[in-house]
Amino acid sequence: MGRLTDSQLKGWMKAGKRIAGKSDGGGLTFTLSAAGTAAWVFRYRFSGRPRELTLGNYPDISLKEARKLATAARAQVDQLIDPAAEKRRIKAEARRTGTVDELFRLFYRQTILPKYKHPEVVERVFRRDILPQIGKKPAREVVPADIDSVLRRIVADRRPTVANDALRLMRKMFRFASKRQLVGFNPAADFDLADAGGKEQARQRALSRDELKVLFRSMREAGPAFTRDNELAVKLVLSLAVRKMELLAARWEEFELDAAIWRLPAERSKAGRGIDIPLAEHVLGWLQELQVRACLSPYVFPSRRASKRFPHVGPDTLNAALKALPHGLEPFTVHDFRRTARTLLSSLGVRPHVAERCLNHKLRGVQGVYDTHDYLDERRQALGRLADLIVCLEKGEDYNVIALRGCGV
Repeated sequence: MGRLTDSQLKGWMKAGKRIAGKSDGGGLTFTLSAAGTAAWVFRYRFSGRPRELTLGNYPDISLKEARKLATAARAQVDQLIDPAAEKRRIKAEARRTGTVDELFRLFYRQTILPKYKHPEVVERVFRRDILPQIGKKPAREVVPADIDSVLRRIVADRRPTVANDALRLMRKMFRFASKRQLVGFNPAADFDLADAGGKEQARQRALSRDELKVLFRSMREAGPAFTRDNELAVKLVLSLAVRKMELLAARWEEFELDAAIWRLPAERSKAGRGIDIPLAEHVLGWLQELQVRACLSPYVFPSRRASKRFPHVGPDTLNAALKALPHGLEPFTVHDFRRTARTLLSSLGVRPHVAERCLNHKLRGVQGVYDTHDYLDERRQALGRLADLIVCLEKGEDYNVIALRGCGV
């Protein structure tokens, strides 16, 4: 129990006489200046020297609150942290972290980069959807209405999953800031997914063969507005069943064109598993064209404009190009091409375990535990037929080859 009482404090305030220090115990001290300003001070020793930490003024900070603050400060001393020095450090950091943009850079450097396998995904959500709206605003002035504005705009753009991601990331960033006293409160704390994109449903969008014919025709008719690089990227994603950035960030050193193999390294695979991807004849032709277009760049799809962020095509480039393309189809994303490729493999009669390995998926259940075969030959045949199908659809033709049989495919 402390030594001081509220009645004592009120009496000293009323008397107005200067008090150099009345101890409540444990280092917590009440002071009163000649001008009548009352304050709480935590007195302690650190590295053998007496130190003081001003906790705040009374009655703004009550006796009960002051005791909690003093307890927290004592815990810091016990952990060999100088609370006064720590307070100065936090204030200096708060001055550096003035805007939301500056707060994001600190949050990204200290939390995202060390802990996330793909930090660029987080950065993209901030750069595209959050910072353009609130990045220039002082972090301490962000209110719940600002958070709601960010979310409403993303939802209006028919991207509910991105809205949910943005909410989760804003909550984390402002929680990070609140813990370090860089902001007064977390303006995103009271929001839930119902305020953003709602409950997420697994996407099921896969383009049909007829829709792919329409898409390819639209790409041709768009002319220079839909670049040749974008056209080749679409055909390669569909023919190889890879993820968008596995392709767009690929380096030529990963390819052995003479052996018709792409050795995708584990560190660039979302699954964390490297895989040798067989390259069909059509795919080799497209890659050889890209090699000429790359002009000695180490990247298959080098950035076509000066960029400090990416030496290769950025993650939003293909999305934006397809969104601007007047194809008239139901909305789809680049990732839906991967589901489309998987669906096409099934339509070609490729057996499920081979199709799953084409997507670098781990086989499920007991089979996944005991079957470590990479099915390279079977995948080569399956992806070859898939590329043949894509070429036929690009020409607007039907593909009537009998479904694959034998060799486990």
